[in-house]
Amino acid sequence: MEDDDQQKTLDLVKELVHRLLSHNPTAPNNAAQNPNPTDLNNSFRYAVRILSSKLTPSIAPDADAIAESIKRRLATQGKSSKALSFADLYNKFASKTGAGSINNKWAVLYLLKIVSEDRKVSQASQNSALLLPNLTLDDREIGGDSRNSRRGDKGWENGVLVVAKDPENLREIAFREFVDLIKEENEVSEEVLVRDVLYACQGIDGKYVKFDADLDGYVLPENFKVPRSTRTMVRKLCELGWLFRKVRGYITDSLDSFPTAEVGTVGQALCAALQDELSEYYKLLAVLETQAMNPIPLVSRSATSGNYLSLRRLSVWFVEPMVKMRLMAVLVDTCKVLKGGAMAGSIHLHAQHGDPLVHEFMKSLLRRVCSPLFEMVRRWVLEGELEDIFSEFFIVSETKELESNVSQKAKESLWREGYRLHSMMLPSFISQPLAQRILRTGKSINFLRVCCDDRGWADAATEAAAAAGTSTRRGSLGYGETDALENLVAEAAKRIDKHLLDVMYSRYKFKEHCLAIKRYLLLGQGDFVQYLMDSIGEELSEPANTISSFKLAGFLESAIRSSNAQYDDRDILDRVRVNMMVQSTGDRGWDVFSLEYDASVPLNTVFTESVMAEYRRIFNFLWKLRRVEHALIGAWKTMKPNCITSNSFVKLQGAVKSQLLVTLRQCQVLWNEMNHFVTNLQYYIMFEVLEVSWSNFSDEMESAKDLDDLLAAHEKYLNSIVEKSLLGERSRPLYKSLFVLFDLILRYRGQVDRLYEGIYELQARNAVSLPSKDKRKSSKQTAKKTSEPPGSWIGEGRKALTQRAGEFLQNMGKELGAIAKEYTSLLEVFLSELPVQQHIDLKFLLFRLDFTEFYSQLHPTK
Repeated sequence: MEDDDQQKTLDLVKELVHRLLSHNPTAPNNAAQNPNPTDLNNSFRYAVRILSSKLTPSIAPDADAIAESIKRRLATQGKSSKALSFADLYNKFASKTGAGSINNKWAVLYLLKIVSEDRKVSQASQNSALLLPNLTLDDREIGGDSRNSRRGDKGWENGVLVVAKDPENLREIAFREFVDLIKEENEVSEEVLVRDVLYACQGIDGKYVKFDADLDGYVLPENFKVPRSTRTMVRKLCELGWLFRKVRGYITDSLDSFPTAEVGTVGQALCAALQDELSEYYKLLAVLETQAMNPIPLVSRSATSGNYLSLRRLSVWFVEPMVKMRLMAVLVDTCKVLKGGAMAGSIHLHAQHGDPLVHEFMKSLLRRVCSPLFEMVRRWVLEGELEDIFSEFFIVSETKELESNVSQKAKESLWREGYRLHSMMLPSFISQPLAQRILRTGKSINFLRVCCDDRGWADAATEAAAAAGTSTRRGSLGYGETDALENLVAEAAKRIDKHLLDVMYSRYKFKEHCLAIKRYLLLGQGDFVQYLMDSIGEELSEPANTISSFKLAGFLESAIRSSNAQYDDRDILDRVRVNMMVQSTGDRGWDVFSLEYDASVPLNTVFTESVMAEYRRIFNFLWKLRRVEHALIGAWKTMKPNCITSNSFVKLQGAVKSQLLVTLRQCQVLWNEMNHFVTNLQYYIMFEVLEVSWSNFSDEMESAKDLDDLLAAHEKYLNSIVEKSLLGERSRPLYKSLFVLFDLILRYRGQVDRLYEGIYELQARNAVSLPSKDKRKSSKQTAKKTSEPPGSWIGEGRKALTQRAGEFLQNMGKELGAIAKEYTSLLEVFLSELPVQQHIDLKFLLFRLDFTEFYSQLHPTK
């Protein structure tokens, strides 16, 4: 029954071909009615080959789409009428349903379209055999003999005509010869090599493919007969096994050495992430091993075979695992000597890749690796806790413990030296400014807890976490959430820093202490300084080693009670103390006396030992300036005109009187010059330096946002005073010249005292009438007994008195002249060095000292 159906099909195909050729409009009239037997036979063979073909079209089955394609083709060729006729026929064809209709209408249209296109090609050569040049059929292939052919021979098989491309079975013979050649050239079958490669990719030696420690890789020994191409492919595929050994070895070594500082929590997270990737890799190998059990078909049957695994197919399967394994191996080599933040930063750099596969793979690893790191950041900025057992965090603690019993020295240095950034552990995805904010936030919490004994920071941290939308539990931050991290740090820093400044200003009265230092150490409290200098001056004139600190402290307390300083807070007054500096041989009390201010925790974070040393330097300078001013005031009190000195000039001789007037005038002029210099210098220091710097410091205190800003503002304030007061390193020569001037003024004060002592002696001698000879002799003996000082002329006669007075006044005039000359010279040097100073405010000092351009006119060339 089946043979009858096949013969019936052939007869129908032959009839269809005969009809088509009979209605061919391009053929001659006779040929159209009676086709040439040869053309009929060739066309019939061509139709049978098409119908027997097993080729599958590459387009989706859509009857309407292919119909539209045919209509467009006809329309573009200028055959509009044929396109309309085709559309009408297709509508009728598509509407046919029910029994006797064709179900697969798309296949019919596709067949007609392909035949039409192929006919156009055949018309160019007028030979249909050229359509498939190697497919030639004879009558036996179509006849009944073919119905009894076996599989693989020419003929019918299961109701389908098997058309051979080569009538002599040359291709089949070639396939058999190729299989024999492969068996001859391969001592090891491909199935075995595939299994060995799969073993090698799991780090296991196979039957033939084994790991060679000398070559550091999996190799197929040379004594096995395998084609070079196969050997090369095995070596390339086994690279995955070599990479796998490297990654697995790193994981094993890390697990064996944990817990150690060399691995750390970040390294453990990396190992866990790599282990998860290897688990996925194991799943893939399990699937491939299942496929490897299926035999590899011959080349002639490969197109129709099912799931099997060959070396070439394995190379396709290994494309993505190879990429990931190479990435993991690179990370293993890179991270072998890294840990903590440095390891996370290195992986982040590898994630900056244009390949989406590489980028996503690295990003997934980083989410796991950075989890411990972000947990450290969260605990630091919200709790101030630094749990870094393995030294992985980019913040390092320099103190061993931070409890309430920390030493005073440790508390003082907690803010400045307690914590620092470890740049080597700072990952590249955290910027330097963000790292500084992270450092300062946690440092502020510890400062409040340890130094200020405050617990209000906890509420501020909770508010910050709520405002940032970040949970306080573990795992709320991760890699790729840089915006969330910055938001959390910003909110925490804003609230905790504000709370810290409130504690410093309100509870510890930082502003009041700064003002107290200005008033006492920088001598801003004028009446206090005047009372202190008046009461303590005589005591400080004694040698430094004979002065009692307790006695000086009494003078200090007396000055406080005698001035408006007595109304200050008692806590502030108790901090002001007397300090005797290191003494040298020959020092007087003026040289070693100093005041100090006791700043306890947490104020000593700002007022450190080095800062207070700078304040002492400034105090010593201001104290000497005040001493010079006090000396000039004392000289003026001594020199001011009165009735005693006026009456003493009447009885003097003309030459002596003239010499006295010249000396007094010389003394007065020199005093005016010195007083002009000291007054303007003091005004510059007290107002243009101290007051302006304090005003700027007060503004910066109001605008400070954190303790670092406050420290920077105070440091700027102190540096401004030092630089403007000629105490800086760049002003050292000027500073030395200034102190030489001060010493010269104090020397002048001594000369003034000597001069007026001599004048008072002269007054006393002139006021006494000349006694008798016995009385003169008695007075001479008395004078000798009283050890008169050099230059005293009280015991002399009138003539000798006049002579001695003239010599004394002449000597005093010379000494004052020498002082005046030296003073002018030193002042000129000082004024000449002022313009070359880099600080611009020193120009105002030069203007005040030379506002009449007197010194400029003396030396116009300078």
